[in-house]
Amino acid sequence: MKNRSLLTAREREIFDLLVNDHTTKEIAGRLGISEKTVRNHISNTIQKLGVSGRAQAIVELLRLGELELN
Repeated sequence: MKNRSLLTAREREIFDLLVNDHTTKEIAGRLGISEKTVRNHISNTIQKLGVSGRAQAIVELLRLGELELN
């Protein structure tokens, strides 16, 4: 049973929105943070996973069970 997530709560919020086709700008507006902060969270997650971009990060998070497609 998994009890510790790879993602922070904020990273999860951002990737849940990304996987549902929201832009960086839309995510920033929805969460009340800057676009730069959104990009920083995405970048941190990409580094954590050791992948080279958003699309690969999403695929890896889905594979690891960290994200679900709704």
